[in-house]
Amino acid sequence: MASSSSSGLTFKLHPLVIVNISDHYTRVKSQMNPPVTNNGGASDCVGGGGATVAAAPPPPPRVYGCVIGVQRGRTVEIFNSFELLYDPVTHSLDRAFLLKKQELYKKVFPHFYILGWYSTGSDAEESDMHIHKALMDINESPVYVLLNPSINPAQKDLPVTINESELHVIDGIPQLIFVRSSYTIETVEAERISVDHVAHLKPSDGGSAATQLAAHLTGIHSAIKMLNSRIRVLHHYLAAMQKGEIPCENSLLRQVSSLLRRLPAIESEKFQDDFLMEYNDTLLITYLAMFTNCSSTMNELVDKFNTAYDRHTRRGGRTAFI
Repeated sequence: MASSSSSGLTFKLHPLVIVNISDHYTRVKSQMNPPVTNNGGASDCVGGGGATVAAAPPPPPRVYGCVIGVQRGRTVEIFNSFELLYDPVTHSLDRAFLLKKQELYKKVFPHFYILGWYSTGSDAEESDMHIHKALMDINESPVYVLLNPSINPAQKDLPVTINESELHVIDGIPQLIFVRSSYTIETVEAERISVDHVAHLKPSDGGSAATQLAAHLTGIHSAIKMLNSRIRVLHHYLAAMQKGEIPCENSLLRQVSSLLRRLPAIESEKFQDDFLMEYNDTLLITYLAMFTNCSSTMNELVDKFNTAYDRHTRRGGRTAFI
Protein backbone atom coordinates (compact mmCIF):
# COMPACT_ATOMS: atom_id res chain seq x y z
CA MET A 1 0.00 0.00 0.00
CA ALA A 2 1.38 3.41 -0.91
CA SER A 3 1.79 6.08 1.74
CA SER A 4 -0.56 8.75 0.50
CA SER A 5 -2.93 9.51 -2.36
CA SER A 6 -2.30 12.03 -5.11
CA SER A 7 -5.88 12.36 -6.37
CA GLY A 8 -6.48 15.65 -4.58
CA LEU A 9 -9.90 14.58 -3.29
CA THR A 10 -11.14 15.88 0.07
CA PHE A 11 -12.89 13.27 2.19
CA LYS A 12 -15.38 14.04 4.94
CA LEU A 13 -16.43 11.13 7.13
CA HIS A 14 -19.52 11.24 9.32
CA PRO A 15 -19.49 9.50 12.73
CA LEU A 16 -22.59 7.47 11.82
CA VAL A 17 -20.42 5.42 9.45
CA ILE A 18 -17.94 4.60 12.23
CA VAL A 19 -20.77 3.66 14.60
CA ASN A 20 -22.36 1.40 11.97
CA ILE A 21 -19.11 -0.43 11.20
CA SER A 22 -18.29 -0.87 14.88
CA ASP A 23 -21.78 -2.17 15.63
CA HIS A 24 -21.60 -4.58 12.67
CA TYR A 25 -18.25 -5.97 13.84
CA THR A 26 -19.39 -6.29 17.47
CA ARG A 27 -22.52 -8.25 16.54
CA VAL A 28 -20.68 -10.62 14.23
CA LYS A 29 -17.91 -11.21 16.77
CA SER A 30 -20.38 -11.95 19.59
CA GLN A 31 -22.21 -14.45 17.37
CA MET A 32 -19.01 -16.24 16.32
CA ASN A 33 -17.50 -16.43 19.82
CA PRO A 34 -20.03 -18.06 22.19
CA PRO A 35 -19.25 -18.19 25.92
CA VAL A 36 -16.61 -20.80 26.80
CA THR A 37 -17.74 -23.46 29.26
CA ASN A 38 -15.46 -25.06 31.85
CA ASN A 39 -16.54 -28.65 31.22
CA GLY A 40 -13.25 -29.54 29.57
CA GLY A 41 -14.79 -29.97 26.13
CA ALA A 42 -12.65 -27.23 24.64
CA SER A 43 -9.35 -28.65 25.91
CA ASP A 44 -7.00 -31.26 24.53
CA CYS A 45 -4.96 -33.60 26.72
CA VAL A 46 -1.19 -33.52 26.12
CA GLY A 47 1.06 -36.34 27.25
CA GLY A 48 0.43 -38.67 30.16
CA GLY A 49 0.58 -36.06 32.90
CA GLY A 50 -2.99 -34.95 32.36
CA ALA A 51 -2.03 -31.42 31.34
CA THR A 52 -4.56 -29.67 29.16
CA VAL A 53 -4.04 -27.02 26.53
CA ALA A 54 -6.89 -24.64 25.78
CA ALA A 55 -8.04 -24.42 22.20
CA ALA A 56 -6.67 -21.46 20.28
CA PRO A 57 -9.17 -18.61 19.94
CA PRO A 58 -10.61 -18.15 16.47
CA PRO A 59 -9.23 -15.31 14.36
CA PRO A 60 -11.15 -12.04 14.55
CA PRO A 61 -13.94 -11.86 11.96
CA ARG A 62 -14.04 -9.42 9.09
CA VAL A 63 -17.23 -7.63 8.14
CA TYR A 64 -18.09 -5.96 4.86
CA GLY A 65 -20.49 -3.30 3.67
CA CYS A 66 -21.00 -0.30 1.39
CA VAL A 67 -20.56 3.38 2.20
CA ILE A 68 -22.92 5.92 0.66
CA GLY A 69 -22.89 9.69 0.38
CA VAL A 70 -22.42 12.49 -2.11
CA GLN A 71 -19.57 13.93 -4.16
CA ARG A 72 -19.52 17.63 -4.91
CA GLY A 73 -16.62 18.45 -7.18
CA ARG A 74 -13.44 17.34 -5.42
CA THR A 75 -15.17 16.86 -2.06
CA VAL A 76 -16.44 13.40 -1.12
CA GLU A 77 -18.73 13.27 1.90
CA ILE A 78 -19.55 9.84 3.36
CA PHE A 79 -22.85 10.01 5.24
CA ASN A 80 -23.99 6.43 5.89
CA SER A 81 -23.32 2.75 5.29
CA PHE A 82 -25.10 -0.57 5.06
CA GLU A 83 -24.04 -4.18 5.54
CA LEU A 84 -23.31 -6.71 2.80
CA LEU A 85 -23.13 -10.49 2.60
CA TYR A 86 -19.67 -11.91 1.94
CA ASP A 87 -18.78 -15.32 0.52
CA PRO A 88 -15.40 -16.43 1.99
CA VAL A 89 -15.04 -19.21 -0.60
CA THR A 90 -15.21 -17.02 -3.71
CA HIS A 91 -13.98 -13.86 -1.89
CA SER A 92 -16.87 -11.90 -3.35
CA LEU A 93 -19.95 -10.03 -2.22
CA ASP A 94 -23.54 -11.10 -2.78
CA ARG A 95 -24.33 -8.95 -5.79
CA ALA A 96 -28.11 -9.49 -5.71
CA PHE A 97 -28.24 -8.44 -2.06
CA LEU A 98 -26.12 -5.36 -2.83
CA LEU A 99 -28.41 -4.24 -5.65
CA LYS A 100 -31.48 -4.78 -3.46
CA LYS A 101 -30.04 -2.68 -0.65
CA GLN A 102 -29.01 0.00 -3.15
CA GLU A 103 -32.56 0.17 -4.46
CA LEU A 104 -34.03 0.46 -0.96
CA TYR A 105 -31.61 3.20 0.09
CA LYS A 106 -32.26 5.06 -3.14
CA LYS A 107 -35.92 5.37 -2.19
CA VAL A 108 -35.08 6.85 1.21
CA PHE A 109 -31.99 8.87 0.22
CA PRO A 110 -32.37 9.73 -3.47
CA HIS A 111 -29.30 12.01 -3.45
CA PHE A 112 -26.93 9.41 -1.98
CA TYR A 113 -24.76 7.21 -4.15
CA ILE A 114 -22.54 4.23 -3.41
CA LEU A 115 -19.09 5.74 -2.92
CA GLY A 116 -17.27 2.53 -2.04
CA TRP A 117 -17.15 -0.15 0.62
CA TYR A 118 -15.84 -0.84 4.10
CA SER A 119 -14.20 -3.66 5.99
CA THR A 120 -12.41 -4.35 9.27
CA GLY A 121 -8.84 -5.41 9.87
CA SER A 122 -5.41 -4.13 10.72
CA ASP A 123 -4.43 -3.68 7.07
CA ALA A 124 -5.69 -4.27 3.55
CA GLU A 125 -5.35 -7.82 2.22
CA GLU A 126 -4.89 -9.19 -1.28
CA SER A 127 -8.48 -10.43 -1.46
CA ASP A 128 -9.69 -6.88 -0.79
CA MET A 129 -8.58 -5.79 -4.24
CA HIS A 130 -10.93 -8.35 -5.85
CA ILE A 131 -13.88 -6.83 -4.00
CA HIS A 132 -12.66 -3.36 -4.90
CA LYS A 133 -12.50 -4.18 -8.61
CA ALA A 134 -15.94 -5.82 -8.51
CA LEU A 135 -17.46 -2.52 -7.36
CA MET A 136 -15.92 -0.45 -10.15
CA ASP A 137 -18.95 -1.00 -12.39
CA ILE A 138 -21.04 0.84 -9.77
CA ASN A 139 -18.47 3.53 -9.03
CA GLU A 140 -15.45 4.12 -11.25
CA SER A 141 -13.25 5.16 -8.30
CA PRO A 142 -14.62 3.49 -5.16
CA VAL A 143 -13.15 4.31 -1.75
CA TYR A 144 -12.18 1.69 0.77
CA VAL A 145 -12.90 2.52 4.44
CA LEU A 146 -10.91 0.27 6.75
CA LEU A 147 -11.56 0.13 10.51
CA ASN A 148 -9.04 -1.53 12.81
CA PRO A 149 -11.00 -3.12 15.70
CA SER A 150 -7.94 -3.90 17.81
CA ILE A 151 -7.58 -1.73 20.91
CA ASN A 152 -4.46 0.41 21.16
CA PRO A 153 -4.52 2.67 24.27
CA ALA A 154 -1.51 4.62 23.04
CA GLN A 155 -3.21 5.61 19.76
CA LYS A 156 -4.83 9.03 19.76
CA ASP A 157 -6.19 9.06 16.21
CA LEU A 158 -9.25 7.17 15.11
CA PRO A 159 -8.44 3.61 13.91
CA VAL A 160 -10.06 4.38 10.56
CA THR A 161 -8.32 4.81 7.22
CA ILE A 162 -9.75 5.79 3.84
CA ASN A 163 -8.01 4.23 0.86
CA GLU A 164 -8.19 4.93 -2.86
CA SER A 165 -6.92 2.79 -5.70
CA GLU A 166 -4.24 3.98 -8.09
CA LEU A 167 -2.65 2.31 -11.10
CA HIS A 168 1.09 1.85 -10.56
CA VAL A 169 3.67 0.05 -12.69
CA ILE A 170 5.41 -2.58 -10.56
CA ASP A 171 8.14 -4.67 -12.19
CA GLY A 172 6.90 -3.55 -15.59
CA ILE A 173 3.35 -4.71 -14.86
CA PRO A 174 0.54 -2.17 -14.27
CA GLN A 175 -1.26 -3.00 -11.03
CA LEU A 176 -3.94 -1.41 -8.88
CA ILE A 177 -2.80 -0.73 -5.34
CA PHE A 178 -4.42 0.93 -2.32
CA VAL A 179 -3.18 4.37 -1.32
CA ARG A 180 -4.12 6.09 1.90
CA SER A 181 -6.00 9.39 1.85
CA SER A 182 -6.48 11.95 4.59
CA TYR A 183 -9.96 12.81 5.86
CA THR A 184 -11.81 14.95 8.36
CA ILE A 185 -14.75 14.16 10.63
CA GLU A 186 -17.89 16.06 9.62
CA THR A 187 -21.00 16.13 11.83
CA VAL A 188 -24.47 17.62 11.72
CA GLU A 189 -26.72 18.48 14.64
CA ALA A 190 -28.69 15.22 14.51
CA GLU A 191 -25.47 13.17 14.56
CA ARG A 192 -24.08 15.10 17.51
CA ILE A 193 -27.24 14.34 19.46
CA SER A 194 -27.09 10.66 18.48
CA VAL A 195 -23.42 10.30 19.38
CA ASP A 196 -24.04 11.99 22.72
CA HIS A 197 -26.95 9.61 23.32
CA VAL A 198 -24.77 6.59 22.54
CA ALA A 199 -22.10 7.89 24.91
CA HIS A 200 -24.65 8.11 27.72
CA LEU A 201 -26.55 4.89 27.13
CA LYS A 202 -28.27 3.29 30.07
CA PRO A 203 -25.99 0.67 31.67
CA SER A 204 -26.78 -2.98 31.08
CA ASP A 205 -27.10 -3.70 34.81
CA GLY A 206 -30.46 -1.93 34.87
CA GLY A 207 -29.38 1.29 36.52
CA SER A 208 -32.07 3.95 36.65
CA ALA A 209 -31.84 7.51 35.37
CA ALA A 210 -31.45 8.72 38.95
CA THR A 211 -28.46 6.40 39.40
CA GLN A 212 -26.87 7.75 36.22
CA LEU A 213 -27.46 11.32 37.36
CA ALA A 214 -25.92 10.57 40.76
CA ALA A 215 -22.88 9.01 39.08
CA HIS A 216 -22.57 12.02 36.76
CA LEU A 217 -22.78 14.49 39.65
CA THR A 218 -20.30 12.42 41.64
CA GLY A 219 -17.84 12.61 38.76
CA ILE A 220 -18.26 16.37 38.53
CA HIS A 221 -17.77 16.70 42.30
CA SER A 222 -14.58 14.63 42.15
CA ALA A 223 -13.25 16.75 39.28
CA ILE A 224 -13.95 19.97 41.21
CA LYS A 225 -12.22 18.58 44.31
CA MET A 226 -9.18 17.65 42.25
CA LEU A 227 -9.10 21.11 40.66
CA ASN A 228 -9.37 22.75 44.09
CA SER A 229 -6.53 20.64 45.51
CA ARG A 230 -4.24 21.46 42.58
CA ILE A 231 -5.00 25.17 42.87
CA ARG A 232 -4.10 24.98 46.58
CA VAL A 233 -0.81 23.27 45.76
CA LEU A 234 -0.02 25.96 43.20
CA HIS A 235 -0.95 28.70 45.68
CA HIS A 236 1.31 27.26 48.40
CA TYR A 237 4.12 26.87 45.88
CA LEU A 238 3.87 30.52 44.77
CA ALA A 239 3.67 31.70 48.38
CA ALA A 240 6.81 29.76 49.26
CA MET A 241 8.53 31.17 46.18
CA GLN A 242 7.56 34.70 47.21
CA LYS A 243 8.98 34.15 50.72
CA GLY A 244 12.26 32.90 49.28
CA GLU A 245 11.87 29.39 50.66
CA ILE A 246 12.29 27.87 47.19
CA PRO A 247 14.14 29.22 44.14
CA CYS A 248 12.22 31.26 41.57
CA GLU A 249 11.38 29.57 38.26
CA ASN A 250 10.54 32.01 35.48
CA SER A 251 9.09 29.31 33.19
CA LEU A 252 6.53 28.33 35.83
CA LEU A 253 5.68 31.98 36.54
CA ARG A 254 5.00 32.55 32.85
CA GLN A 255 2.62 29.59 32.78
CA VAL A 256 0.82 30.86 35.88
CA SER A 257 0.57 34.32 34.36
CA SER A 258 -0.89 32.86 31.15
CA LEU A 259 -3.43 30.96 33.23
CA LEU A 260 -4.46 34.05 35.20
CA ARG A 261 -5.00 36.06 32.02
CA ARG A 262 -7.93 33.77 31.24
CA LEU A 263 -9.80 34.72 34.40
CA PRO A 264 -11.27 38.01 33.04
CA ALA A 265 -12.92 35.96 30.26
CA ILE A 266 -15.50 34.62 32.74
CA GLU A 267 -16.13 38.07 34.20
CA SER A 268 -17.21 39.66 30.94
CA GLU A 269 -20.74 40.88 30.29
CA LYS A 270 -21.25 38.32 27.52
CA PHE A 271 -20.33 35.47 29.86
CA GLN A 272 -22.79 36.71 32.49
CA ASP A 273 -25.57 36.99 29.92
CA ASP A 274 -24.91 33.49 28.59
CA PHE A 275 -24.68 32.10 32.11
CA LEU A 276 -27.96 33.71 33.20
CA MET A 277 -29.66 32.47 30.03
CA GLU A 278 -28.54 28.88 30.68
CA TYR A 279 -29.48 29.22 34.35
CA ASN A 280 -32.96 30.51 33.52
CA ASP A 281 -33.46 27.74 30.95
CA THR A 282 -32.54 25.15 33.55
CA LEU A 283 -34.95 26.66 36.07
CA LEU A 284 -37.69 26.75 33.46
CA ILE A 285 -37.20 23.07 32.64
CA THR A 286 -37.29 22.27 36.37
CA TYR A 287 -40.55 24.20 36.81
CA LEU A 288 -42.09 22.48 33.79
CA ALA A 289 -41.13 19.10 35.20
CA MET A 290 -42.74 20.01 38.53
CA PHE A 291 -45.93 21.18 36.81
CA THR A 292 -46.06 18.01 34.75
CA ASN A 293 -45.63 15.86 37.83
CA CYS A 294 -48.29 17.84 39.67
CA SER A 295 -50.71 17.56 36.76
CA SER A 296 -50.14 13.82 36.59
CA THR A 297 -50.88 13.48 40.29
CA MET A 298 -54.04 15.58 39.94
CA ASN A 299 -55.22 13.45 37.02
CA GLU A 300 -54.75 10.29 39.06
CA LEU A 301 -56.72 11.84 41.94
CA VAL A 302 -59.56 12.94 39.63
CA ASP A 303 -59.70 9.46 38.11
CA LYS A 304 -60.06 7.97 41.58
CA PHE A 305 -62.91 10.36 42.42
CA ASN A 306 -64.66 9.59 39.13
CA THR A 307 -64.33 5.86 39.70
CA ALA A 308 -65.72 6.19 43.21
CA TYR A 309 -68.57 8.39 41.96
CA ASP A 310 -69.49 5.93 39.21
CA ARG A 311 -69.59 3.03 41.66
CA HIS A 312 -71.74 5.02 44.10
CA THR A 313 -74.10 6.08 41.32
CA ARG A 314 -74.61 2.51 40.18
CA ARG A 315 -75.54 1.56 43.76
CA GLY A 316 -78.16 4.35 43.82
CA GLY A 317 -76.42 6.58 46.33
CA ARG A 318 -76.92 10.31 46.41
CA THR A 319 -73.68 11.47 47.97
CA ALA A 320 -72.17 14.33 46.02
CA PHE A 321 -68.52 14.32 45.13
CA ILE A 322 -66.74 17.57 44.51
